Amino acid sequence: MKIFKQKIFFIKSLLLHIFLSVIIILISWQFFEPAVYNLMQEWFVARDNGSNEIVLIVIDDKSTEKYRWPWQRYLYAEIFEYLHDYSKPKLIGFDAILATLDKENPQSDNQFFNTVKRIDNLVVGFSPLISDKQIDKSELEYIEKFNKKFSVNIDDRRTGLKYSKFNDISPFPQPYFNAIKYTGSVITTQNSNGHVVLSDQIISLNDKLYPSLALRMYMLLNNTDSLTITDNKITVDETNLQIPVINSYDAIQNYMHFYKLHPNTEYTHKKYSAIDVIESLENIKNGKKPIILPEEFNNKIVFVGANAKSAAMGLEDVLPTPILQKHPGVDIQATNLDNLVNGQFIRQTSIIFDLLVIIILTALVFAIIMRLSFIQSIISLIFIAAGYFIFTVICFMNNIAPNVITPLAIQLITMIFGYSYRFIIEGRNKEKIKQAMGKYISQDIMQNVVKNIDDIKLGGKKAVVTVLFADIRGFTSISEKLTAEEVSVILNEYFTEIEPIISKYNGVINKFIGDAVMAIFGEPIQDINHAKNAVLCANEILKKVDELRDKWLFEGKPKIEIGIGINTGEAFVGNIGSEKRLEYTVIGDMVNLASRIESYNKVYKTNFLISSSTYSYVSSIADVIKISEVTIRGKSKKMDIYEVLRLT
Repeated sequence: MKIFKQKIFFIKSLLLHIFLSVIIILISWQFFEPAVYNLMQEWFVARDNGSNEIVLIVIDDKSTEKYRWPWQRYLYAEIFEYLHDYSKPKLIGFDAILATLDKENPQSDNQFFNTVKRIDNLVVGFSPLISDKQIDKSELEYIEKFNKKFSVNIDDRRTGLKYSKFNDISPFPQPYFNAIKYTGSVITTQNSNGHVVLSDQIISLNDKLYPSLALRMYMLLNNTDSLTITDNKITVDETNLQIPVINSYDAIQNYMHFYKLHPNTEYTHKKYSAIDVIESLENIKNGKKPIILPEEFNNKIVFVGANAKSAAMGLEDVLPTPILQKHPGVDIQATNLDNLVNGQFIRQTSIIFDLLVIIILTALVFAIIMRLSFIQSIISLIFIAAGYFIFTVICFMNNIAPNVITPLAIQLITMIFGYSYRFIIEGRNKEKIKQAMGKYISQDIMQNVVKNIDDIKLGGKKAVVTVLFADIRGFTSISEKLTAEEVSVILNEYFTEIEPIISKYNGVINKFIGDAVMAIFGEPIQDINHAKNAVLCANEILKKVDELRDKWLFEGKPKIEIGIGINTGEAFVGNIGSEKRLEYTVIGDMVNLASRIESYNKVYKTNFLISSSTYSYVSSIADVIKISEVTIRGKSKKMDIYEVLRLT
């Protein structure tokens, strides 16, 4: 039954632990892990700058100081003209959305469109939209035309759910649509903490799939337009590049590997000011030395974008990332392509792996708590927590992202539960031990020991106490006529009945001596009326024995008589024995005297005798007969003792 109760308690504790762990895991995954992920990216992933093969041309504050925003499109044309006609970049990415014509400067627009039309290695950005209104016929026709011109071959082999988040697109002006040859999505999704950690590598627009700007550039760089998608990866058919992805409602996404910032900049790739490129073109045309040599961009992948803080609203294109609160969007696009070119992706561990780690860590922590001492277990658990953190650091340095804070939080909750469970079990065991030991020594002595558990030692003190001896008259001859079992039944019933009476009057049973009982009053329970209480206790014991005698006679058992002797005086009270074996007892001449007084019940055919010292305390409540000049063995002088007849 006890084992069953322990199992029930363990199961209840385990279920409560699991319930709280699930809550902690869900909260941690939602709020804490994203924040810790950002820190781990910043500290242990972003250790190197972005590739030198990828550079940025940015319309920055310096550019908008020279030409106030909004820019006429001929300025863009000059940037692309410089790259196409004077430099030899591998690839150009245009991180901008062009949605309207400049009706006030049509010639500027035409210059831009004509320049773009000549460039075969240019990929421009487009923006998919979520529209609440009904898509009209003209919009559907544009989307169909867009898909026909810019779609790539995507072999979709996903078996899971296929989301289609977007239903509209920001349209290009017709001349721009006709001029460009390649386009990719520049949409960027932020996580629950508002940070960009994922790249929307493929988006779905009305069930049609389109690559991101960076992925489309990678495909053009490798002269392919074919992709294969499965539930957990994108494969570029030509290069066999495999991108680990998750299939979410937002897009088919992968975790980005971020790079270290260039000193004193907010960019992870080398950045040039757009105005320096424009002025370099003018200098070359005028026969002067360019500010930026055309060779700077030879065989480079160039991203063109805008990020000017001081310009008109909307030109500061920044988003929070793990390494920067205001990370320029054009640099995020460049980071995505850098990941693709160099095969650098963060691989998130699976839910199964994360849960397995939590289960193993929980079991290990609980086992350590239950098997080791408190100090040993604390030290071990600190080493485990530190070891797991070092493990996660090594993982992040190798582009693997396990949960960091969740297992440690579960370890903490397991520690709380483990120590609580251990202390409860130990408390129950101690209580069982106390109850068991209380059957061998007095509960009051046991409580005194527990109370002073840290100060148990040999020694004691002198104190005035009252000692009571109660002995069954002629029990030896009686027991010879009974079986051992019958003797045991009589004694156990007798002791069971008188024990609560002794406790009632603040007495403590010091020991059972065969068929005799020795009880102490006044210590360890402090009681100034210990003599009176001892006499009252003896009187009630005699009444209880009368009841038992009638019961035993009815049951055919022998007639039982008892004798009680009480003495009051100074004695040594405390612990005697050795350092390894102690006994709490009373020692002194007054104890021996109490025992000898009890033995005189046989001589005078009495039941209840007390010493003169005890009588001095109880004379007001006891009617007695004085028995004068009694010779006490071991005493040179005779003394008076008293038979208690009744209490008043």
